[in-house]
Amino acid sequence: MTIRTVRREDFAAWQKLWDGYNAFYGRSGATALPAEVTQTTWSRFFDVYEPMHALVAESAGSLLGLTHFLYHRSTIALGPVCYLQDLFTVEAARGHGVGRALIESVYERARAAGSSRVYWQTHETNATAMRLYDRIAEKSGFLVYRHLFN
Repeated sequence: MTIRTVRREDFAAWQKLWDGYNAFYGRSGATALPAEVTQTTWSRFFDVYEPMHALVAESAGSLLGLTHFLYHRSTIALGPVCYLQDLFTVEAARGHGVGRALIESVYERARAAGSSRVYWQTHETNATAMRLYDRIAEKSGFLVYRHLFN
């Protein structure tokens, strides 16, 4: 298995993973993301002025997983902070180290970029993923609040 930066020619395979990720979180069918969001997200990975990045896990020519991460400023650090926004692996690859390899690759890149930390969030019902997260990171103790605009 290889972890690498996504390439333009990966779009179709990436979109299958992206659609699987979104379906996992209830964004499919009538609640699917608009095509414009997917296209804009994809284009941001190739825009040098965007702080958004994408990695994929590949084995035998097939993509097994993806992760998206971005850098932002912080009021408590001089260097950038890395937010791991999305992580997804195909069901058949779960439990085989793909997710861990993707996260560790983000760790390496964030460290090289001068980031003091990598953080992410997951849904409280995502018990399978949390078993991995509990082994490779620490819970911050913070809860996420949000206010949505229509």
